[in-house]
Amino acid sequence: MFDTMTSTKVLGAVCGSLLVFLLGNWAADSLYSMEGGHGGEETQSYVIAVEDSGAAAAVEEGPAFADLYAAADVAAGEKAFAKCKACHKVDGTDGTGPHLNGVVGRAKAAAAGFGYSDVLKGMAADSWTPENLDAFLENPKGYAPGTKMSFAGLPKVQDRANLIAWLATQP
Repeated sequence: MFDTMTSTKVLGAVCGSLLVFLLGNWAADSLYSMEGGHGGEETQSYVIAVEDSGAAAAVEEGPAFADLYAAADVAAGEKAFAKCKACHKVDGTDGTGPHLNGVVGRAKAAAAGFGYSDVLKGMAADSWTPENLDAFLENPKGYAPGTKMSFAGLPKVQDRANLIAWLATQP
């Protein structure tokens, strides 16, 4: 069925296909290369002008947390708690996360019966002050690396202040 001529044609087709593939790859690399192709000189196709006012890392700060916490809206805090309800309860029972009754002022990792992460157990000598809760709720994994809490955090300081004020009302 296969004679020498057929085998030669098949081998030639495979080699020819490989050659076309390699040439196409070379052409694509030349066209879409990220390296400078003109004597090693890299050029930009356009430049975005950015004004530098001398304080490149200056961050505009809003009101202090203590001021926002003092004027916090408890009703808005209850609405903010809706994001926490999936894991936390305020009826004294634990869910996926520990119950949050009396969490403001309570020692860290102190809800009896809940399996806290080692990092929070290591912070057990400290308590959940409004400032500590603010830092934790802003970025849980940044505050306590290795925490079991998978929530990304509340980016708005006003939402955190309202939530903490509402939690403070929960016995």
